[in-house]
Amino acid sequence: MELPVYVFTGFLDSGKSTFLQSTLEDKRFNNGERTLVLLCEEGEVELDPARFSGKNVTIQVIDDKTQFTPENLTAMQKKCRAQRVMVEYNGMWLLNDFYANMPKNWIIYQEMMFADANTFEAYNANMRNLAVDKLQGAQLVVFNRAQKGFDKMALHKIVRGVSRRVDIAYEYGEDDVEYDDIEDPLPFDKEAEVIEVEDRDFALWYRDLSEDLEAYNGKTVRFKGQAVVEKSIPKGCFIVGRPLMTCCVDDIQFAGLVCEWPEIQGLSNRMWVQVKATISIRKHPCYGRVGPVLSGLMVEQTTAPEDEVATFY
Repeated sequence: MELPVYVFTGFLDSGKSTFLQSTLEDKRFNNGERTLVLLCEEGEVELDPARFSGKNVTIQVIDDKTQFTPENLTAMQKKCRAQRVMVEYNGMWLLNDFYANMPKNWIIYQEMMFADANTFEAYNANMRNLAVDKLQGAQLVVFNRAQKGFDKMALHKIVRGVSRRVDIAYEYGEDDVEYDDIEDPLPFDKEAEVIEVEDRDFALWYRDLSEDLEAYNGKTVRFKGQAVVEKSIPKGCFIVGRPLMTCCVDDIQFAGLVCEWPEIQGLSNRMWVQVKATISIRKHPCYGRVGPVLSGLMVEQTTAPEDEVATFY
């Protein structure tokens, strides 16, 4: 039986506990279901069970990541016969420390991030990897303690540099919330006869392709990438892409796409190429699943971009 899990992330004093408290006080949500609450850090605000029906809520403090094991988490859930789990996550821990150790029947139903609108830019500048970690899987980011009339663009750009899907809300006070409506046009035309991807926009295009595969089915694209030619790749194919950095040097990974090209003998490993190809969304052995497969129309050697590592900002 699936167990729904609600995860609330953010740095210390970002408003997680306040939101968790109000959620448990809301009878529309807390209507008697047995709930296990995992508290992974202590902030200024403490949960007050006296203000909600605490009989059905079990609070478990997690003060060390080593407590995250499938066996331990299952034991906690079974002890209180919980029907759902709510997690107030430690902002200094990577989310994978928890997700990789969840019991198999624990399913993330919602992930929300909270941040102080006045301090988040500093957190992002000094702990970019932790900020990205919390932003990339969130469905909603709430910037609380915002001041009326403040410039939202800086926060908007930080979020959109990581995810174009997440909703953004600005909270000015109790029951005073504004949702982000800043239009964010892509720097390339998805409806063009040939989608031209500039070197500086590769990361944005690669992410948009990954998030909206069907929109690219049958489209033609032109971009610059690095060829990967290896014996393990099926005959008549190579991988083309670029090193991509999400937040810091430590997380650079090669973002590659399968490209079918009959003249593979003209390519060498790590050669920079200009590719014009038609995209089809189908299963391919290189992916082991459905993914974007490029059918090469033109593949020519070219020079490396000014910045070989693609970034979102």
